[in-house]
Amino acid sequence: MPHPDRPLTIALSKGRILDDTLPLLKQAGLIPTEDLRKTRKLMVDTTGGVRFLLIRAADVSTYVEHGAADMGVVGRDLLLEHRPHVLEPLDLAIGRCRLCIAGPAELVAKGPPPAGSRIRIATKYDHLTEKYYLSRGVHADIIHLYGSMELAPLVGMADRIVDLVETGSTLRANNLVEEETLYDISSRLVINPASMATRKSLIQPVADALADAVQKTGRKS
Repeated sequence: MPHPDRPLTIALSKGRILDDTLPLLKQAGLIPTEDLRKTRKLMVDTTGGVRFLLIRAADVSTYVEHGAADMGVVGRDLLLEHRPHVLEPLDLAIGRCRLCIAGPAELVAKGPPPAGSRIRIATKYDHLTEKYYLSRGVHADIIHLYGSMELAPLVGMADRIVDLVETGSTLRANNLVEEETLYDISSRLVINPASMATRKSLIQPVADALADAVQKTGRKS
């Protein structure tokens, strides 16, 4: 449950998504009092009385779900994988990429694995991967990795990978090809339901300002 006396709090993660998010925040009038890309602080105030939390991307929806943050910016991939109980009112149309199955070209050329078969998949999207292959009658042995997925098929640890792909250049550099796109991904604004119920007068103007900022940039959700 959000604390009623604290500033309106928005959870953000550092990295490329933060670089894309900052212009939208600025257009919405949310200007941090120091450079979010350089600070070592985990909580930073803004000139408008809003507070930012700087945390790992995978933790943003958790902070919002549990009320430690009223709002947050998080990739659709993490929302699909972790299924947090949050409101998702706005596609910010940034961080666009796709969640794909990929593998060695010679293996992909043979077609997808048939029903009843068993394969090894390297991914950090355990739930989405298992759900996809289960729907096709394929048993997927999940090998959970946090990064460098492309290496797993090259050393014989996995048959395929499920990971985010933006340009495909890393796949090509490692002699892997895309087999199928599971989801189109972008970053979303998420809101804690209890915060929306009790602090709507604070939250709605910020959400509306961000929606206007997305429109002004010419992005389409």
